[in-house]
Amino acid sequence: MTTLEHVTASPIPYDPERGAETRALFEGLPSNLLDLIEGVAGCSPYLELMMQREADWLRDNVSVDLDQAFAAILEDISGDNFQMLSDNLRTAKRRGALLAGLADLGGLWSLEQVTGALTDLADKAVQVSLVFLVGAEIARGKLPGCTPEDAADAAGMVALAMGKMGARELNYSSDIDLIMLFDETRHDPENYGELRAGFIRITQQMVKLLSAVTGGGYVFRTDLRLRPDPSSTPVCIAMEPAERYYESLGRTWERAAFIKARPCAGAIEAGWAFLDRLKPFIWRKYLDFAAIQDAHDMRLRIRDHKKLHGPLNVPGHDMKLGLGGIREIEFFTQTRQIIGGGRDVDIRQRETLPALKALVEKGWVEPDMATYLNDAYIAHRTIEHRLQMLEDAQTHKMPKSLEKRERMAAFCGSSNLDAFEADIKARCQNVHDLTEKFFATDEEEAKPERVDFARPEFVESIVEKWTSLPAMRSERASHIFARLKPEILSRLADSANPEEALIQFDAFLSGLPAGVQLFSLFEANPPLLDLLVDICATAPELARYLGRNSQVFDAVVGQGFFESLPDLPCLQAELADEIEATEFYEDALDATRRWVKEKQFRIGVHLLRQISSADEAAVAYSDVAESCLTNLFPVVCKNFSRRYGPPPGKGAAVIGMGKLGSKEMTATSDLDLIVVYDAEDAESSTGPKQLAITTYFARLTQALLSALTVQTSEGALYQVDMRLRPSGKQGPVATSINAFREYQMNQAWTWEHLALSRARVVAGRSDLAIDVREAMRAAVCQPHDRAKVISDVQDMRAKLADAKGDATDNPWEMKSGSGWLMDIELLLQTGAVLYGIIEVERPLDMLPRLVDVGWLTQAQADQIAAALKLYMGIQQVARLAVDGPIDPENSGQGFLDLLVKVAGVDDIDALEALLRSTAKDMAEIVDQTLKV
Repeated sequence: MTTLEHVTASPIPYDPERGAETRALFEGLPSNLLDLIEGVAGCSPYLELMMQREADWLRDNVSVDLDQAFAAILEDISGDNFQMLSDNLRTAKRRGALLAGLADLGGLWSLEQVTGALTDLADKAVQVSLVFLVGAEIARGKLPGCTPEDAADAAGMVALAMGKMGARELNYSSDIDLIMLFDETRHDPENYGELRAGFIRITQQMVKLLSAVTGGGYVFRTDLRLRPDPSSTPVCIAMEPAERYYESLGRTWERAAFIKARPCAGAIEAGWAFLDRLKPFIWRKYLDFAAIQDAHDMRLRIRDHKKLHGPLNVPGHDMKLGLGGIREIEFFTQTRQIIGGGRDVDIRQRETLPALKALVEKGWVEPDMATYLNDAYIAHRTIEHRLQMLEDAQTHKMPKSLEKRERMAAFCGSSNLDAFEADIKARCQNVHDLTEKFFATDEEEAKPERVDFARPEFVESIVEKWTSLPAMRSERASHIFARLKPEILSRLADSANPEEALIQFDAFLSGLPAGVQLFSLFEANPPLLDLLVDICATAPELARYLGRNSQVFDAVVGQGFFESLPDLPCLQAELADEIEATEFYEDALDATRRWVKEKQFRIGVHLLRQISSADEAAVAYSDVAESCLTNLFPVVCKNFSRRYGPPPGKGAAVIGMGKLGSKEMTATSDLDLIVVYDAEDAESSTGPKQLAITTYFARLTQALLSALTVQTSEGALYQVDMRLRPSGKQGPVATSINAFREYQMNQAWTWEHLALSRARVVAGRSDLAIDVREAMRAAVCQPHDRAKVISDVQDMRAKLADAKGDATDNPWEMKSGSGWLMDIELLLQTGAVLYGIIEVERPLDMLPRLVDVGWLTQAQADQIAAALKLYMGIQQVARLAVDGPIDPENSGQGFLDLLVKVAGVDDIDALEALLRSTAKDMAEIVDQTLKV
């Protein structure tokens, strides 16, 4: 239990005589408390008066636990009539402010406890006032349709606490910022006009009740100007028009204000629902680095308005709005929250210090910087409280006269004015230095453009067209890019192939539909320019992709982008969280598209920078696709069920075939899928609109295809190929488990069993997945006619060679043909079918099994492993970097250098020779093994 008897600190009495007089009023109390009373009275005329006025109450509560004493103050706020309530509110304010002040000055409460107690007092004052006034209006019959019971939640009115009150950070003499709303949906529309007038009247009465200065003082000065368009809207408005305002006209400063918003009185649940609906306005789905400039502009406007420019001098310095003051720490913190809060819910904190801590934990702010700002914030707010305690004035400015400066130092426990002010000055300067460099400034002089290219006139011919691109349409985008352009050209000029990189950067820039957000992102994160230049120099197709999907750069700023790629369980859990956070089906589709694009971009960057191998990239691309199917299929089923009922029986399962099945996907791979269902004994679905079983699962499959392929505002996910299903194009898009089993056992072609050898169930109910796996195992592992299988495979090889035609001698067409990738795959799949090897996901993992059964020798397996790594490595890079087949004669040097690096050879000629010799060796192994 902590009481006033436990005080451990006290101010130095600036006016000892007045301090002694007040001390004498409380003789008999513990000496440490008397020292506090004397010090407070000797510095603060306001607190001196409060102690004298509330002397009896103070004596009665000296030995009472501080928390209990403050709770009792709140409990006593009530009144049977307006005047009684007004008097009791003012008594509570006096006693609450006095108790909080003594607990603060006496070292008993932390800053958080002080601001929290003052906020509790404000919350209770608003709640009691609002309920009383609503009840009075209901009793007068002025709120049609409302009963006395409706007064408990203010008949749908709600007070949103904004600013420091919303963040539970009220200072000693704060205004309270409120936005007053009412939930129009709970009332009869015919009563809207009369209710609206009544709620406006109640709000006006509440402001008067709280703000008016009477003989008992005032409760809280109340400010309603944070509401939408305050110059033209009433003091209380309906929620629906408020939402429309923020969705269409809301500005960055209003987004920042709503970070701290919370309902504090009235219809609390309706208030939280309103804030939930406002989340898309407050928290943008992409990183919002343009907010940096907005915040900086706001800071400059405040400084201009308050005339706060000039050198930092402590006398007269504004501790809130001045250089290095409280607002700079808040702006820094809130701007970081606005930038990343749309993607990272953990940094959506109302309170400043918890927000700083969260930003550190999520990698947005350096720990040392946050620690200093945390301590500076506490020190600044403490000084602010002392300023306001002196005379109960809403001031943030340090005094100018010597007498008041000395009084302030003494009140803060310092007998050395010079040291006291030097400490404040140093702290403000350090805060300013730390935060100022974060904000962009238009006043910065542009660096001279450096154009160290071999053909400057060629460069100029490209650069001069940039001003007319769509990304430069807005004046703001042009200004930001003008600051960036010298640095961009400098980095392009420093790349291994400057002109090639410039051409691809031009393609990237030309594809951008807008520029403000991305240019702001680059300005705040210069290393991203290095990454972009790398991509432009080595992977032109990826550069063009980024022009159409620049939002994926957000992922680079997040934590862990360059760390090891996550495994399948991590990816599945991460996407599940993304989808769970959405409300509507379309939102889930868009969230999945954003997630997949960011993951694919991360994999591509890892591959280009050789952070991850080609083999690791293939697994990662495949795991992303599988996570997408695993998470999205249940969402599709749920949405489909609303109209047609849940999937009958065991539902449907999705089989991943081809590169998805073998975990060898590239950046451009499509999805080869088969859908199998088991309706058990059901003959139709059970939804509002019933469908026959075959029709139900056919339409469900089409819904899945649409979810994967349709172009939403976020683009498409994957192209899908279902030609590997039983009977190909002629067969139904979804097959029953019995039909699938019968077809695979008795009707399937050899190539279909080869394809099954690398098939995997990637989505659907676990019990059906077991049945499908057993059906695939039975089909592959049943006895096969060795001669027929090999003969069929030879026929397939011949058809593939004929289809390749004149490209047979082109080593860069490494997919099909004798000794190339598909030839090796046919060899391995043939062995899998002949020896009943299934559920070995990757070809490289299949090799030891094929050696064990005698299909291959160890030497052959080693050669094949080396060939697969070479082919897949080249293919992975090519699919990422260029559109179409590799053409060394017309490819950029950066891309060719990357191919050479991946292959581990000296130059492109050596790589071509290696590919030819590898294909020759592989053709011999395949020919030798596939002998009947």
